[in-house]
Amino acid sequence: MPLAIYALMIGAFGIGTTEFVIMGLLPQMAKDLGVSLSSAGLLVSGYALGVAIGAPVLSLLSAKWPKKRALVILMAIFTLGNLICALAPSYSILMIARVLTSFAHGTFFGIGSVLATSLVKPNQRATAIALMFTGLTLANVLGVPFGTWLGQNYGWHATFWAVTAVGPLAMAALIFFVPAQKETGDAAGMGKEISVVMKPQVLLSLLLTVFGFAGVFAVFTYIAPILTDVSGFAVASVSPILLLFGAGLVVGNIVGGKWADKHLNRTLVGTLLLLSLVLFGFTFLMGYKLAALALVALLGFAGFATVPPLQMRALEHAAEAPTLVSALNIAAFNLGNALGAWAGGVSIDNGNLITTAWTALGISLLATLVAYISGKANAGSVVVKADRSLLGH
Repeated sequence: MPLAIYALMIGAFGIGTTEFVIMGLLPQMAKDLGVSLSSAGLLVSGYALGVAIGAPVLSLLSAKWPKKRALVILMAIFTLGNLICALAPSYSILMIARVLTSFAHGTFFGIGSVLATSLVKPNQRATAIALMFTGLTLANVLGVPFGTWLGQNYGWHATFWAVTAVGPLAMAALIFFVPAQKETGDAAGMGKEISVVMKPQVLLSLLLTVFGFAGVFAVFTYIAPILTDVSGFAVASVSPILLLFGAGLVVGNIVGGKWADKHLNRTLVGTLLLLSLVLFGFTFLMGYKLAALALVALLGFAGFATVPPLQMRALEHAAEAPTLVSALNIAAFNLGNALGAWAGGVSIDNGNLITTAWTALGISLLATLVAYISGKANAGSVVVKADRSLLGH
């Protein structure tokens, strides 16, 4: 794979760490900031909503920029946002800083996905996307456990100081390794980009991504209190257990990319069905420590095995103007994060921690059904077009 994709991995690592590390620190941050656990969970929702808003706006504003310049500027926004998080004295300022940080997220992955697919052969596109997203998964293997340990021992501000340091490193890698000959803005104008977004299969892809990922975050947002209060693990065990989740992410992301390059729709339905089965296991088995460990790893595997096919499905239906759709699909992932975190919080307020798994299961089954039906409809559309072509229409 080209070195530029590894530069994208570094940026993805930083973004993934700042997005996910808060899960392991949620109880501590709630106590330190003087807010409820569900209110602290809104820091996850606020970040995700910031991605959903920032992705289309920044994508359209940067559509004519060279991709290399756009990516470097986005990492500068990431660095500034995390610096304010590290200095934040209150819940409100932290929320504002999280939203600012999130503005870089969707457009970075949107532009990065288009760049990554342009650097490889057509039959390697999903794998290239998966490799870039490996930075996101490695964040959960290395960045999140380390950040959780750092926050538990030195305060959550220290975690954000560490994440801030990743920004300049990513900027340097992008400057050195993204080739100059790829510095071309998108040829499609704003009107073309928007018209492509309005295609029914593109809109369906975005909706599918929202529900596909909401099921993961309805439970993962509250994984720290679930592990301590339901499974009975000590607080100090949360960080190493998150290593299992991160390992599952890495393997699931790579496997999902390889499968999607061969059978896109079947991979999408299959991985969503697997996620539903894992969440079903959460509803009954999280009270048993060994089962809880296995389920955390499987949640990572199944959750991120869906990412390459979900991203490739959106790009497949937006080939003529992919940048905005790519960014919007990343926004859809994060809208799913926000929906999941909110739904999980409602479940806790009206039930208990384990009811988050029931909520997540319902959302995931809905996504599986939508993926199956839309895949059938898309296949039928392809057959009709082929028949018309053969008839000379």
